[in-house]
Amino acid sequence: MTKTLNKLTHTAIVKARTDAKQQKLFDGGGLYVLVQADGYKYWRMAYRFAAKEKTLSFGAFPEVSLKEAREKRDKARKLLAEGIDPAQQKRHEKLARETSAENTFEAIALEWLEFVSSKLSPDTVTRNRSLLTNNLFPWLGKYPIADMTPMDLLAALKRVEEKGIVDTAHRLKQLSGQIFRYAVVTGRAPRDISVDLKGALKHAKEKHFAAITEPKEVAQLLRAIDGFQGTPVVKAALQISPLLFQRPGEIQNMKWKDINFETAEWRYQVTKTDTQHIVPLCRQAIRILKDLQPLTERSEYVFPGARGASRPISENAVRVALRTLGFTNEQMTPHGFRAMARTILDEVLGFRVDWIEHQLAHTVIDANGRAYNRTSHLEGRKEMMQAWADYLDNIKGE
Repeated sequence: MTKTLNKLTHTAIVKARTDAKQQKLFDGGGLYVLVQADGYKYWRMAYRFAAKEKTLSFGAFPEVSLKEAREKRDKARKLLAEGIDPAQQKRHEKLARETSAENTFEAIALEWLEFVSSKLSPDTVTRNRSLLTNNLFPWLGKYPIADMTPMDLLAALKRVEEKGIVDTAHRLKQLSGQIFRYAVVTGRAPRDISVDLKGALKHAKEKHFAAITEPKEVAQLLRAIDGFQGTPVVKAALQISPLLFQRPGEIQNMKWKDINFETAEWRYQVTKTDTQHIVPLCRQAIRILKDLQPLTERSEYVFPGARGASRPISENAVRVALRTLGFTNEQMTPHGFRAMARTILDEVLGFRVDWIEHQLAHTVIDANGRAYNRTSHLEGRKEMMQAWADYLDNIKGE
């Protein structure tokens, strides 16, 4: 026999009174109104789950109408038919709402910054925090990250783009992607929504770092570096930059624990790709490092800052030194040492391009479409790095 549903009417509930402690007005399907002696009325639903009698609360009448209470009952009955306890489901949904409210875009972004801070230079962390604080947090900071849509993110990025700072908009999109991927792996977001914005921003102008690549001009630059009158730390960073041609931030954050004089190697974690990289140390680089070691070995950094050994030199230290030597930003930049090595090693010294790219810490793919590991062609790269240093010595002395 089918049980009757929807027995109650709004009028009957309004008029219901009781002199007893409680009275129940049944609507069917387990739904009823609990009428208290003080006149207050509450929606309840009785049901059985796992052989146990249980009760759900749907709120008070008339705040929750008869129609709304029936909708809640029908939803609960559907869950029961699927083998789900509606009370437990209700607790899960409440927890999800509370968690979502706590896990805002700003909260997750700051947590991510803290998580990656050990892998990045202090200057990079500060710059990233400033970019987010000034450009995204005012518009997106309070959004629960799990509820954000690609259009939410795009609207904030377009605000930046409309100011004419397209490069910054692209940088913020990249940072947002890293934040969303962190939220995904920590269970706070379903996916990285930034991937939906491919091609949605204007193309950023390709940034070329000024570099000196003509051997005669390179020789002049090297002689100027040797004559630098600044601090020994900055001079050593200047001298080692062309020899090792790594990214300026990696040179800046070089640590003594990563230097092995016995194997003549510098092994570090590449910030940009989060992969380990091996830089063979030529004799000239080892000499520079050993001369510097008595001055800075108490710091974890090979090139500690002037304001304290707990931080590396400023990311602008080498740039400012180049300006002091008379080289403008249009002539030479710290990043330009990489282009210098890339050009001359290929066009003048004739070394294999894949060795050069590998030594630049670029991802190099083999014939089978797989990335070379960090030790690939290591002996050949050691010979190349020594030949490069000897070449620089030769042209400097000409």
